[in-house]
Amino acid sequence: MQFRQQALAKLQSPEELDLPVRFARPQGWLVLTVTVVVVVAASVWAVTGSVASTVSAPAVLTHGEGSYILQSPVAGQVTAVLAQEGRRLPADAPVLKVRTADGDTVVRTVAAGRVTALAATIGQIISTGANVAAVEKVADADDPLYATVYVPAQNAASVPVGAPVDLTVQTVPSQEFGVLRGHVKSVDRNVQSARQISAFLGDSQLGEQFTEDGRPVAVLVRLDRSAATKSGYKWSSAEGPPYALASMTLATGSIRLADQRPVDWLLP
Repeated sequence: MQFRQQALAKLQSPEELDLPVRFARPQGWLVLTVTVVVVVAASVWAVTGSVASTVSAPAVLTHGEGSYILQSPVAGQVTAVLAQEGRRLPADAPVLKVRTADGDTVVRTVAAGRVTALAATIGQIISTGANVAAVEKVADADDPLYATVYVPAQNAASVPVGAPVDLTVQTVPSQEFGVLRGHVKSVDRNVQSARQISAFLGDSQLGEQFTEDGRPVAVLVRLDRSAATKSGYKWSSAEGPPYALASMTLATGSIRLADQRPVDWLLP
């Protein structure tokens, strides 16, 4: 009954039209203002901003023209090894001497380069087409190194020429000397088979290793040069490692992909 009497009294009393009406508390206006600002900022970023992403993939340091596997044109017994690993040889230089049924045959280099591996030893019996050496196509010791990064095929279209690349080199402690810097020089839009990779690197094991998760795309990276480091290349640290880099050194490359629009990234 008490509440009923109060309600009737309220209806019978004149409205207090002269009193100010409070629509919201100051705290409510503050929350509303912050919400509006956040929504506007997010909308502007979604239209004009970009999302940066990277892809990491196995890499190997090489000279620009890669390597080739030297194969024996004849079958027979190796009687002499005429080359040494690490030496640079001109084209048509002798590598092995093989005794066949028709006499001795000399196996020679196809193109000038540095012998990175010898697979034949004296006394070994080899067949026609057997791999006897790996030769890197480098004529001068001052030829620059490049990095070939084998990127998954689904990411290749997003790799722009000129994109920055960070390379973690296996033989260089990254905690102490940082990462090697470079930029994308070219992107091969065709996928690479294990055989193609092996032919370029002169190493069949790397061909199998780089295609374990599918056929990748080869991305050629130009290493940034620096006269202030011992290696001759630019690192994330000031001086980098106190020694030179060797070709056929394995690394992991982190490539910055083309920036994506947030609207495309957020929407399915």
